[in-house]
Amino acid sequence: MAPTAAYARAIVAASASNPSFMHHIVRRSLAHPNSTQQVTLGVIAIYVVVIALLWNLPYVRWSLWPFKMLTIAFHEFGHAMAACLTGGRVKSISLDPREGGVTHMQGGITAITLPAGYLGSSFIGALLIFCGFDIVASKVASIVLGVCFLLTLWWARRDWLTILTVLGAVGLLVACWFIKHAEPLRFVVLFLGVMSALYSAWDICDDLILRKVNESDASVFAQRYGGSSQCWGIFWCFISIAFMAVSIVAGLAAFSESFAEQEDDSKNFIPT
Repeated sequence: MAPTAAYARAIVAASASNPSFMHHIVRRSLAHPNSTQQVTLGVIAIYVVVIALLWNLPYVRWSLWPFKMLTIAFHEFGHAMAACLTGGRVKSISLDPREGGVTHMQGGITAITLPAGYLGSSFIGALLIFCGFDIVASKVASIVLGVCFLLTLWWARRDWLTILTVLGAVGLLVACWFIKHAEPLRFVVLFLGVMSALYSAWDICDDLILRKVNESDASVFAQRYGGSSQCWGIFWCFISIAFMAVSIVAGLAAFSESFAEQEDDSKNFIPT
């Protein structure tokens, strides 16, 4: 640890005397990711492919059900927070593995609350991807997730599927804290991040291409404010992809530690 600390102090001293030095270091880390970052990028790519296949293949898509419920919970949490921030009131949140989620609310600005589901889950997913580059950051993310899940439980009322899904997610996150100094937590956070960041793409594919029976946020938005549901859905999808791209670039720039260094840091942050 001493050489690493000395190296870090040398970088801080160099960047203080020469601001362009840190800019050079960041550019270099983006252009030439280290082995740990390469593993993370590879895992993200694998997650994208696997989730896309499992989401759309008829006989295996059930395997994503627990994680899909969590992603839908993020989606509904986005609606709920937007309603609260625009003067509305949330009555309840319910999740359904076939029909998706429903947020019952009063008031609020619909021009904000409708897209807040897709964009909110995408933003949460992007933050999780960013945190998934580092173990300590993943620990922080899991704590924030726990708070979000507790709020979702409060709004869930007597919807037992939502309650059990959220409690299962909390149990998974807690269990990961106690395995190899929370190293698996990083990959769970990454998985949830990728799934949530691209939820708009997965769900829009269901709604607009596979033509699900239930009405989508994009179709309701189009009915109220004009345009087509396809255009709004694709527009939100592009924003989601942009969120994800920014989170990956930020993760590469912020977290360059090796697996061993991350594990050492994790031992000093709420050790387990």
